[in-house]
Amino acid sequence: MKQIKELYGEIFNIQRYSTHDGPGIRTTVFLKGCPLKCFWCQNPESQSIRPELLYSKKLCIGCGKCIDACPQKALSRDRVYIEMNRELCSRCGNCVRSCPQKARTLAGRSITVDALMKEVLKDVYTYENSGGGVTLSGGDPVFQHEFALAVLKRSHEELLHTAIETAGYVRWDVLRGLAEESDYIFFDMKCMDSQKHKAGTGVPNELILENAARIVKMGKDIHFRMPLIPGFNDDEKSITALKQYVEDVLELPVKQHVELLKYNKLAEDKFGQLDRLDEQKSMETQSDEKFEYLKSLLYD
Repeated sequence: MKQIKELYGEIFNIQRYSTHDGPGIRTTVFLKGCPLKCFWCQNPESQSIRPELLYSKKLCIGCGKCIDACPQKALSRDRVYIEMNRELCSRCGNCVRSCPQKARTLAGRSITVDALMKEVLKDVYTYENSGGGVTLSGGDPVFQHEFALAVLKRSHEELLHTAIETAGYVRWDVLRGLAEESDYIFFDMKCMDSQKHKAGTGVPNELILENAARIVKMGKDIHFRMPLIPGFNDDEKSITALKQYVEDVLELPVKQHVELLKYNKLAEDKFGQLDRLDEQKSMETQSDEKFEYLKSLLYD
């Protein structure tokens, strides 16, 4: 009898007691890999499916223990801080374990569906009492769609409410399978202008908009979210275009189905920790006044 190969996925975080990732109290699983490369990405360590090593100079005391621990000799001292040759790094995690200040973290680990479900089911009573469940985020679950689909199916077998967070840039047959096993769908809208969308994320948006319409036709419980990025989509034209698409094309009420999110600066430092300073863009979050104005354009 042919043995079935066990299915593994790559994740970088399991967040318990989440209250903003779907109904009730939830466990949110963050999967590695994303088909988009947004310049404002809140989790740049999630973009690649491979593990990513982050190094915080703010926490580093320059003790050099990581240098001694690295079997690949990928680390060396540069005055106070430690330099890393990422081409030599094997992502073994020895430097992470040796650091007394936790200045190094490894984002990404392999896990089986069974092992992940054991983690998720630890909070089953919390889900039952709050109407919560499990949410797959990322990255984007579509990047590991086979693993994501298996987790969603197993969650339903355990009678758990399921949700996914996606930008929808994937073949429809793939997204349809994930949508069918999802009770709730968060769908990110980055920008309604396709050329601008490609400039900001690396991909155009025609497939994304087509997939959004297809999910709506399925009758799924869908919630659109637009992160407001300074100078990119936090303007009257972008918000008006979003409103027209949702109301006129999808025929949905925006107040029930669309949410605007203020720009969050918390992840900007991660680009430096990944040695990707050339991609880092420091931006200021919208003022309360501007945020309220943009919401008025959408909801009034």
